[in-house]
Amino acid sequence: MSDPQKKKELSSEMRILLASVLSMLVIFGWAKFLGPKLQPAQNPPATATQPAPQSPASTGYSPAPIVPSGSTAAAGKGPTALKEPLAQTAPVKTDTQERPIVVENDFYRVEFSNRGAVVKSWQLKRYKDDSKPQRILDVVHPEAAEQTGGWPFSLAMPDANFERAANSVLYSVTPAEGPLRAPTEVKFEYSDGHFVVTKTFHFDHSYTVTVDTAVAFDNIPLPHAIAWRGGFGDLTVHDPIPVEQVSILYSTGGKVQLLPHKKLDLLAPGGTAPRTSGNDYAGIEDRYFAAVFLPAGGAPPASVTAQYWKLEHAIQVEGKTAQEPVPEMAAGSTTIRQPGETAAGSGLFPPLSLRVYVGPKDYDDLKKMNPPLQALVEFGWLEIVAAPLFQSLKWLYKYIPNWGWAIIILTLVINMLLFPLRISSYRTAQKMQRIAPQVKQIQERYKKYSMRDPKKAEMNKEVMDLYKREGINPVGGCVPMLLQMPIWFGLNQAIRFAIELRHAPWINGWIADLSAKDPYYVLPVGVGASMYFVSKMTPMATADPSQQRMMKFMPIMMAGMFIVFPLSSGLALYILTSSVVGIGQQWYLNKTHPAPAPVKASRGKK
Repeated sequence: MSDPQKKKELSSEMRILLASVLSMLVIFGWAKFLGPKLQPAQNPPATATQPAPQSPASTGYSPAPIVPSGSTAAAGKGPTALKEPLAQTAPVKTDTQERPIVVENDFYRVEFSNRGAVVKSWQLKRYKDDSKPQRILDVVHPEAAEQTGGWPFSLAMPDANFERAANSVLYSVTPAEGPLRAPTEVKFEYSDGHFVVTKTFHFDHSYTVTVDTAVAFDNIPLPHAIAWRGGFGDLTVHDPIPVEQVSILYSTGGKVQLLPHKKLDLLAPGGTAPRTSGNDYAGIEDRYFAAVFLPAGGAPPASVTAQYWKLEHAIQVEGKTAQEPVPEMAAGSTTIRQPGETAAGSGLFPPLSLRVYVGPKDYDDLKKMNPPLQALVEFGWLEIVAAPLFQSLKWLYKYIPNWGWAIIILTLVINMLLFPLRISSYRTAQKMQRIAPQVKQIQERYKKYSMRDPKKAEMNKEVMDLYKREGINPVGGCVPMLLQMPIWFGLNQAIRFAIELRHAPWINGWIADLSAKDPYYVLPVGVGASMYFVSKMTPMATADPSQQRMMKFMPIMMAGMFIVFPLSSGLALYILTSSVVGIGQQWYLNKTHPAPAPVKASRGKK
């Protein structure tokens, strides 16, 4: 073969490359013109035949990735995958205009909108807010909800397109006219032929509402949760500001976890939020009210899932625009896949059913619920003291229908019960006062040594030996005060967090709310003055001048605490009453048990 012919032949490497290119062209051509078409059931569009939603500003985020791995039913790959219109799988149901729907009973007035089938107002008829003049309390925050684009009882879904559509379309409503009176049922339905959403609310004569929801695309159930968006609670409180009192809550194994906004992640568009499962219940609360999602009747315990996050909305602070956090959450139900059930099985994402309690944190009523919710009343670690004190106050209130006078009567009873200990403390103080010159003599001998010097230990030993010879227990004089301290803290928790004490007046025109501060600081001044008189009348149990000065300064500290810290006026009333009773008791003791003559100190070292 001649050299020119050899040059025209392709090398083996070029032949392999050319064969590879031709093979790829054949494969792509077959897939383009002869291959199987994409099936709708494997990639459902979010809004295949639906026009663009007409809604307020929407965030377009997905609160939690709850689609199981391998599921193609709700993967949410977008509506652009289909090039051909799909045959309708459900009749079209919608409305032509937005309309309000009102439901009420003796406890609440709820206003829905059929755009998104969401709640625009939830008024608790038996409670007022702190505005002037006062209005019926509404736990929905419309301004924050408008800005963030989310309302209570909207749906949270993994696919942002589905979620945006479900929360913005116009639903048909049954019954179509109102207002409605509980017990009743309100059903919201939407369908564009493919995307189908239903929400059914069952109202009765209590604060609890049962909510049933179902979401599907072309008969394939889609995962979703029921959200409380836009914030929660009384917007008019001042101490502290409203958002500082709002927390996300969930209970696992009987223990309630509270998450204030500082512990919540700021959710960016397209981001995901933390999620917990196996909860007894979950919700959102402020100091006195709560919206709690519970398992439906007949559902297994510990079957509630919770997602939680926060957004931000703009507020005006001293003429400047600032960003304020908006805590939000969503609740669902734990789904158990049956043996042999596939990811696209009809039972994977069944309709959701939850009970929702929206109302006051009334200790006795919450205790009767299933599961019990009394842990939401934040008595704290002193609940063992706060709960009995609160129940005693409630019992007294039945016979004395004024919480202020009930506190005074409770104070008198407690002080009478502690009077024997006061007598014992008084006698101990007398004994210590009698030997005070001897104690002072011992201290004088060791005053030249520093506190770190081992000689100081010898001084303490001498003083304790003296107490032992005289039969004095130096701690005995502190017992009444030690017993009063947990009562003070427990009573303050009960007064500040029990819904019954919210806006509870004592004397009209002065104390209008026993759970808040005294607006004129009369009670704190009275506390300081009365405690000073008690200290002046009580024998000084210590010979140390610095300790004596501290004891004299304590009444001023107590008065200052009630002015600086958010301690309740109910607690100030208790301490003032206790101090006034103490003045009377101390006068009686001083009269019946006069102080003995002090023992003169012996000269020189023992």
